[in-house]
Amino acid sequence: MDFIEGEVLYFNKPLHWTSFYLVKQIRNRLSRRLKVKKFKVGHAGTLDPLASGVMILCTGKATKLIESFQYQTKEYVATLRLGETTPSFDQETEVDRTFETAHITRELTEDTLRKFVGSIWQVPPVYSAVKVDGKRAYELARKGEEVELKAKELVIDEIELLSYDLPEITIRVVCSKGTYIRALARDIGEALGSGAHLTGLIRTRIGEVRLSDCLDADQIDEFLDNAIPETAGNQEKE
Repeated sequence: MDFIEGEVLYFNKPLHWTSFYLVKQIRNRLSRRLKVKKFKVGHAGTLDPLASGVMILCTGKATKLIESFQYQTKEYVATLRLGETTPSFDQETEVDRTFETAHITRELTEDTLRKFVGSIWQVPPVYSAVKVDGKRAYELARKGEEVELKAKELVIDEIELLSYDLPEITIRVVCSKGTYIRALARDIGEALGSGAHLTGLIRTRIGEVRLSDCLDADQIDEFLDNAIPETAGNQEKE
């Protein structure tokens, strides 16, 4: 494999790793093996630290392909806890409000989910990387500052209820670029009159790349050892 000329790699981002940390791990290990100081590695779509799943990384000249991957359809499996909300819409922050869930039925849940299929408007989470006056929204939110974000139009192709075990439900979501599943959890909770936040999130697909196509973190070194011949370090620097 020629990582400087450009390769496209598929990884299963571990829970608690940031997307940047995964990129950093690959860049550092490739730089060390190839004996190059300056080396391009980028990813096609951020995943929150509390999410795992498919991440596409591009190296070298293949980083030009990143934008095309970012626009491909994505699929997620998300677990929502109804009856509780958090400021971050996931477990990064503590529960701030609780609600009754006795009125919720499986039929009501399925009817509510169907209302989110198609073109919808979504306000991103304040705990997100959206920029506000040159700063990341999450930086302002963590300082306790008020953050007001504008709604964006996006497309939800499919929502399927995979499991129903109150207070938790698990759903499969197929959606367009720019969809925040945490914000979708918030909106579903509001529509059910119960509030909700994410307790689990896995990205299972980007375009045609599925989780089964991805390398796990503990396979990275073995993969690189096999992919880079011993003579690779002698090639000219980029």
